[in-house]
Amino acid sequence: MSNFLYPDGAASSSVSAVIISISIILMSGFLMTRLTKLLRLPNVTAYIVAGILIGPFCLNLVPQPIITGTEFLSDIALAFIAFSTGQFFRLDVLRKNGAKVVVITLFEAFTASILVFVLTFFVLHLNLAFSIVLSALASTTASASTMMIIRQTGAKGNFVETLLQIVALDNIIGLLAYSVSISIAVHSTTGEAFSAWRIAGPILTNLLVIFLGALFGLILSWLVRPKTRTSDNRLIISLALMFGFCGICTIFDVSPLLGCMSMGMVYINITNDDKLFKQLNYFSPPFLLMFFMRSGMCFDLKALLTNNGSIGSSPLILISVLYFIVRIIGKCLGSFSGSMIVKMDKEIRNYLGLGLVPQAGIAIGLAALSARTLGGEAGKALETIILASSFLYELAGPACAKLSLYLSKSYSTKLEDLVSVNETSPDGKEKTQVELLIDRIQKIQEELPSHTINEAEEAFTEAAESQNSGFWGDYHNPTFRQRSRKRRK
Repeated sequence: MSNFLYPDGAASSSVSAVIISISIILMSGFLMTRLTKLLRLPNVTAYIVAGILIGPFCLNLVPQPIITGTEFLSDIALAFIAFSTGQFFRLDVLRKNGAKVVVITLFEAFTASILVFVLTFFVLHLNLAFSIVLSALASTTASASTMMIIRQTGAKGNFVETLLQIVALDNIIGLLAYSVSISIAVHSTTGEAFSAWRIAGPILTNLLVIFLGALFGLILSWLVRPKTRTSDNRLIISLALMFGFCGICTIFDVSPLLGCMSMGMVYINITNDDKLFKQLNYFSPPFLLMFFMRSGMCFDLKALLTNNGSIGSSPLILISVLYFIVRIIGKCLGSFSGSMIVKMDKEIRNYLGLGLVPQAGIAIGLAALSARTLGGEAGKALETIILASSFLYELAGPACAKLSLYLSKSYSTKLEDLVSVNETSPDGKEKTQVELLIDRIQKIQEELPSHTINEAEEAFTEAAESQNSGFWGDYHNPTFRQRSRKRRK
């Protein structure tokens, strides 16, 4: 099919081929979301499936050189995801249950990793280096899916705050574990003598990255200055610093995840300005779409149904399904035991594990980095397993997260649970069901804000209005129209 779209074989790397490929990627991803929306599936699932369909293993609509040349998308996608995650590290929130959250996070992350390592190395007898890296990726959790469900349900309370803190810390621990594991994996393949620096080196490197990210966050807070910069300049400055930081990390072959997370944490704690995160959320979807689409295009369906001799004798599809099941068991068991030790509420103890089931963005990004670092069949097999299991997680993860919020009573679908009203009238008589319904509706109306434009819409509106100029830009301004009417009078 690519020969029809790009008749000249050499044109696969030309400007026209790149532009057409980007158009195909964006449009096919959007069209697939129309279908998954009817099935109530998340967008990530649509992007991965669409990427598989237009990739070289199906319709072959995008040339292989372009797919290979877009490896940088994983770094950019991780930067957006990590920076957004940093906003949840508010110091005033962390002070409430900080120590308890750390204990629970350590238990659930390491329990999932240990169980996956036992499965892959001792049960399936896979390669040691491969087993170490895959078990490290098992500790990560998808923050985007969890946040999506929380926004949809309007859930709030102690369970939600604890869940968000654990998800954020989860990814820090996961990246540290990944950095150590990938170093050990590379060492085992080269056959060099083992040294303590193989473990301490990646940890010290990531600590340096965290410090550098904090410094970039400090510079960002100084340059952006929310009250003086226009919205478009704020976006330009933040993207310039994020991309520059990613470039520095790439030079030293280090993941930008921890540094960008540190950048977002420092910025939110210094400025208390979450509008910048909302503006970036409006800008990042095309990059995230292309990243997940590219991951789908690299997904080899044939390899999933066969075994890879470089890692072991088990078929990749079997490894993916077992990884999917064992990681969920590890998350639930670890969060339950950790909550028991720190004596958290029974809602957190019993249902927190379900909220930690989703896994997609960060795991897929790290898998892409692993494929680039390990190379060969082992790297390709690792990325295939993570993509296949992520597809399963995107099917089951949001439902599990929503179930955890419901069982923990973080939200309710019953009107009587939303507001409380007096069930008796002033004269002592019990109100009828109709009277109670009217009272609850009135109480909800009283609690509604005076305007219906939320902060995300306001951030987007400001960004759009800053681009307007001339008469029509002023004409659509309500203040300008009011002054014009006064002048005509």
